Amino acid sequence: MKILHILDHSLPLHSGYVFRTMGILGAQRRRGWETVHLTSPKHTLDAPREEQIDGWHFYRTAPAAPSLGQLPVARELAQMRATARRLEEVVDQVRPDVLHAHSPVLNAFPALMDGRRHGLPVVYEIRAFWEDAAVDHGTGSAMGPRYHATRLLETKAMRRANAVTTICEGLRRDILARGLPANKVTVIPNAVDVERLQPSQAADPALVERLGLADAEVIGFIGSFYNYEGIDLLLAAAARAAVARPKLKVLLVGGGPGNERLRAKTVELGITERVNFAGRVPQEDVGRYYDLIDVLVYPRYPIRLTEIVTPLKPLEAMATGRIVLASDVGGHKELIADGKTGFLFEAGSVDRLTDALHDVFDRRSEWPAIRVEGRTFVEVERTWDRSVANYVQVYDYARKDPTSRAT
Repeated sequence: MKILHILDHSLPLHSGYVFRTMGILGAQRRRGWETVHLTSPKHTLDAPREEQIDGWHFYRTAPAAPSLGQLPVARELAQMRATARRLEEVVDQVRPDVLHAHSPVLNAFPALMDGRRHGLPVVYEIRAFWEDAAVDHGTGSAMGPRYHATRLLETKAMRRANAVTTICEGLRRDILARGLPANKVTVIPNAVDVERLQPSQAADPALVERLGLADAEVIGFIGSFYNYEGIDLLLAAAARAAVARPKLKVLLVGGGPGNERLRAKTVELGITERVNFAGRVPQEDVGRYYDLIDVLVYPRYPIRLTEIVTPLKPLEAMATGRIVLASDVGGHKELIADGKTGFLFEAGSVDRLTDALHDVFDRRSEWPAIRVEGRTFVEVERTWDRSVANYVQVYDYARKDPTSRAT
């Protein structure tokens, strides 16, 4: 079977979106399926029409003409037209069996148009809702006219697709509430490469020394610095906890829109000497940084996106045998069993996070069992091979369903 994936962006960029994509593609190839990959105009401005990255071949879509992309609606329409034109060329060249469009909805409509034209089944995969992402990134307002219009587009795309997949139960419940039949919507959960992410080894002494973490109780965050991640809460709690825990230090690995704001926060809190901003690190080196951290903290704020969408990073932390402390938003509660595979605290509360930090360090005797339970959960439930096996029924359902091809 040959699957043509239509993606927002891909390697060589690094993001949670890309890591999920590569996990899916690798597992599909291991099943013997052939995968083809097309990125949207949002990938990069200067990519060639085709390129090979780390052994993967990508077809690229050139950006729409600037003159068409100034107004928000015109920009999105231009992007979809550009994707549709490029998709038509790639379909004629590779002759796929299935079109698999990954969110946002800007990828779904070109796939639906081309699927109808060629009589190909279309699977639409929703990793998050475009309208919610726009709110959380500050490019849209909650429940405003554009929010509702985008939500209608998402719903229309889901109804027209032959099959719909999503990453977690929270998103699936929202999709079903829009009137889609249950047998059309399948969860393909986030997962990790357990071969690459092995239980933590001894920390690299040179790295410990370079980052000033010798003889420290290290709490940390690895991921993207978006406002909804709540890293400012982590810093505030660390400042309070450090009064009673003089060895406490914070390691932040990654980057993003909140980087400068977080640096300013450490100055405001008077904890600059306790916080190390390691920056972005190559994916192949991430394991070395997990090894440095005693407790990975994921303090996401309780908002719509975090309540219904599961993150990827806590799974990576559990795979490496780290202790995870996370806010009790819905996305985290799908992954973490409090006191068994990790710890949860009341979302949005600096007081509760501070208390939880003390509690977790005071329960060190329980850590070995929690590390084993976390790793076992990932090995049994959240490998890419296990998740991707669910596509067998999805593609079979899509290829037998004639509805969107006749729409």
